Amino acid sequence: MFTGGMINPTEKRAALHTALRIPEKENTHTEVTDCLNKMESFVGKIHSGEWKGHSGRRITDIVSLGIGGSDLGPSLICDALNDYALNIVTVHFVSNIDPSHLDDTLKNLNPKTTLFVVASKSFTTLETQQNALVAKEWIIASAKCDTAIQEHFIAITTNSIAAKEFGINEENLYPIWDWVGGRYSLWSAIGISIALSIGMTHFRDLLSGAHSMDTHFRSTAFDKNMPVIMALLTIWYTGFLGTRSSALVPYSYRLQKLPAYAQQLYMESLGKSITKDDQPVATRTGEVLWGTSGTNGQHSYFQFLHQGTELIPVDFIAFAEPKINSPSAKKRHQHLLCNCFSQSHVLMKGAPKNELRHKAIRGNKPSNTLLIRKLSPHNIGTLLALYEHKTFVQSVVWNINAFDQWGVEFGKAMSEQLFDTFTSTNNKDKFDPSTQHLTKFVQK
Repeated sequence: MFTGGMINPTEKRAALHTALRIPEKENTHTEVTDCLNKMESFVGKIHSGEWKGHSGRRITDIVSLGIGGSDLGPSLICDALNDYALNIVTVHFVSNIDPSHLDDTLKNLNPKTTLFVVASKSFTTLETQQNALVAKEWIIASAKCDTAIQEHFIAITTNSIAAKEFGINEENLYPIWDWVGGRYSLWSAIGISIALSIGMTHFRDLLSGAHSMDTHFRSTAFDKNMPVIMALLTIWYTGFLGTRSSALVPYSYRLQKLPAYAQQLYMESLGKSITKDDQPVATRTGEVLWGTSGTNGQHSYFQFLHQGTELIPVDFIAFAEPKINSPSAKKRHQHLLCNCFSQSHVLMKGAPKNELRHKAIRGNKPSNTLLIRKLSPHNIGTLLALYEHKTFVQSVVWNINAFDQWGVEFGKAMSEQLFDTFTSTNNKDKFDPSTQHLTKFVQK
């Protein structure tokens, strides 16, 4: 992986996202460092007010249009590092093709002071494409001029032709390379929304944190290697103890989107039933990953964890230091940590044996607690890279390809075909009776 080998055989690609995180002075991938410099120039122009909208007013709001890895990572980081935000611009994320998502975002924004970031590797992803077209019409309606979108759109894509046909100037296009998978793309120019929120200095700190985990993973003996140990634990639980799911519970409101981010990373990477040798897998691969932030989960599904019939391993994530060092904040943060530690204690030890049967808690249920000094750009970078490498190790042991997602691609293709049935009468019998009935019911 680190040397650029073709470890994604079905797409004949490397998976070289770790190259995005090498310190610039050491990085021989000049295309990466050139892109970082271009990002820095753009972020500086937005923050200084040099970049103007079509009316000559400075940009105050950024709307990132993307989905999947182009949305989950940047959105998570902007939430997680909200305390590091420079508050020069406000960053919004729109991913869903449901009109409510974009409409609810735009209704409180001014087209004269809004800039859109189209984060789409292919520039053909349906949800992003449709939202971008609506945003384009919104800008043109305000400016009464088609060329106004040049001041209000940038794009991160491999498909520069489609982006330029859309109307985006070539100098406002940022590269993403075929060796960067979508769920590993926040470290690339896809993360420009992060840089706009927290600044390039903190963005580089984020990259530095991920690189520190890359170095640990690559050079540390397996018995002390965090991604390897965590991966082998999961392989043990799923393969030998029959677990079917695990929970990820960050005791941090700022990390409430982490389970959704990790869910895509994990389940899109490991949701495979064919090996790299093109044979059916002989064991269960992966599991359902889910969770919410603590302490909210304690008032929801923790009853199932403690007294339910399923064995569900849990990863707890907590930060030792509160973000504010006032006596009140410190006390509340200690309550937060005590809740976290008490849950892992009860999962392990259970309840005293002299309790009534309906109060009995068996215990002997596994968990990891990742205790981090504080929530910072460097540390969140380290944490996300840990889960990336953990997932990769599992794929190596199971001999599956962690870097493709053909099930997702087929679902997209079927959606396009099905859309034709809403506008044509020629394809009515192309789908199964159930799907035909659903589309006919909608039309009726």
